[in-house]
Amino acid sequence: MNTPSTIFAQIMDFLLLYEFRKCVRRYRGDYKIRSFSCLDQFLCMAFAQLTFRESLRDIESCLRSMRNRLYHMGIRGNVSRNTLAHANETRDWLIYADFAQVLIHQARALYADDDFGLELKETVYAFDSTTIDLCLSLFPWAVFRKRKAAIKLHTLMDLRGSIPSFIKITEGKIHDVRILDDLIPEPGCFYLLDRGYLDFARLYTIHQSQAFFVIRAKTNLRCRRLASRPVDRATDLICDQTVSLMGFYSNDAYPDKLRRVRYYDRENGRYLTFLTNNFILPALTIAMLYKLRWHIELFFRWIKQNLRIKAFYGTSENAVKTQIWIAITIYVLVAIVKKRLAIEIPLYTFLQILSVTAFEKVSLNQLLTDFADEKPIDDSCNQLLLFNL
Repeated sequence: MNTPSTIFAQIMDFLLLYEFRKCVRRYRGDYKIRSFSCLDQFLCMAFAQLTFRESLRDIESCLRSMRNRLYHMGIRGNVSRNTLAHANETRDWLIYADFAQVLIHQARALYADDDFGLELKETVYAFDSTTIDLCLSLFPWAVFRKRKAAIKLHTLMDLRGSIPSFIKITEGKIHDVRILDDLIPEPGCFYLLDRGYLDFARLYTIHQSQAFFVIRAKTNLRCRRLASRPVDRATDLICDQTVSLMGFYSNDAYPDKLRRVRYYDRENGRYLTFLTNNFILPALTIAMLYKLRWHIELFFRWIKQNLRIKAFYGTSENAVKTQIWIAITIYVLVAIVKKRLAIEIPLYTFLQILSVTAFEKVSLNQLLTDFADEKPIDDSCNQLLLFNL
């Protein structure tokens, strides 16, 4: 009888190892390395992400306690916190960034036909950033304010499957709007932006690329109404107008027409004004599109709560970026496994199951089937109560 490999090894089987080795060769990651390869480093860090290890000592203790299973998990080198710390400090983080992009491309293809809340054939992206606070004395390279350090995680997320397609890690003092210069707009796609990205010159670049944007306007917007379209006030729409910008610099940066949609957010009791260069979709769809931008906020909250990107195993810039990119890789890998095995449970629940069964030698399908078929505990049994409430 064949004994299944560990749950951790079964998850890692979904990795494209030949693509990983191409990334390693590209940056000479294993040059003059004898015992602890880049793959060993990646697997140790992946184990730390999946099992919520808090420190290098935790990683070392857990893996050494299962020394007889490490070979079958793919870890060939001797696990030591000093060796792992040195690898995080010296191995180029671009290895793991490039490998993450390989998995992102694979995941987006799997989720290409998923529904995201609106019946649109076009790809819809949400772009935003989140700040990760750091200690200035430990991370002096990540200057944010006079007595504070931080890094920003700028993310462009495909709403189909909530898969990040573009990620850039910068110092905290870098303004969000500058990262728009690094994007290559895809013709026909929609980009959902918060008002912090309101820069008319950069929005005009998106417009000239034949892509569409939906952005929230600021309260001091100066524009001239050119035409109005009827709206159904029962849907909380206030107006749907064609406008041109009035300010000299604004009109010079964006000389074309814009569409202004005003909407009443009944849940929060406030009025919202959106600007877009799309004049075809209904006004209510424009408002609903912007509402879907909240998915990226949920993504940031999820990875901060379920992956290790707030407490770091090293203090150098290379170690921090390595840990973040491996965390993103694990997020995308779990999403790929969930899709390929047609797992119905939420991603959070799936990750929690993996965290406590990493060393179990049982089929992954059987593990998830047993979880789905588990019957709730019968509270009517003849059991004494410990506390009388």
